[in-house]
Amino acid sequence: MNVTAPSLPRLYREFAGWWPLLSSPAHYAIEAAWYWRVLAEHCQDPALTLLELGSGGGNNASFIKQWCAVTLVDLSPAMLAVSQELNPECDHFIGDMRTVRLGREFDAVMIHDAIMYMTSEADLLRAISTAYVHCRRGGAALFAPDCTREKFQPSTSHGGDDAGLRGMRYLEWTWDPDPADTWYVTDFAYLLRDSNGAVHCEQDRHLLGLFPRATWLSLLAHAGFEPLMVDWPGEPGAGADVFVGVKR
Repeated sequence: MNVTAPSLPRLYREFAGWWPLLSSPAHYAIEAAWYWRVLAEHCQDPALTLLELGSGGGNNASFIKQWCAVTLVDLSPAMLAVSQELNPECDHFIGDMRTVRLGREFDAVMIHDAIMYMTSEADLLRAISTAYVHCRRGGAALFAPDCTREKFQPSTSHGGDDAGLRGMRYLEWTWDPDPADTWYVTDFAYLLRDSNGAVHCEQDRHLLGLFPRATWLSLLAHAGFEPLMVDWPGEPGAGADVFVGVKR
């Protein structure tokens, strides 16, 4: 099946200004606190600095910055502009998580769901290696994919928010054209209402990587990390698989 998408989805280019209405920063409080707690537990010394690769609109950073100094890197200038408005006290850099090199190390490194845009093992390893290069010895890196091959399920969801007269609603449709390869598709339909009340609809396609747990653990070890897999609080295996790499 011929399924294609631009290298950077429209959401992160022309629709970046709508991001806070699609994914409100307020919804990240519990998630961000848990990520930080996992990282802090796996760092040998107190974690005072954190690098987030693929930081997007900065929603996680808006909470994590209360515990450490946060540096943010993203491929999209438009998304960095959204984050700079939310997190003016954080350093921001344009860069590709596969290749960026800032020339410094951090106590902790994090890649949230932006890691899903690595659709081949080669690119996933490059992103993990970037995290390794920027992680100090005794530090830790956390990787939080939306799902692994073991937990993938086709799905639909919807949401959105308002800011005065301006508003956004979306329909998200996730499916896998070929379970034998390393990626799947999420199609979005956006209903966008501008400040004068006019509404229009836009479509956007995202190609996302899908790898089994064994591949994640193997690539973390190949990059130099001691690999671990951690569960969300509560029933083991109930949430998404989250991976931690410890740099001994």
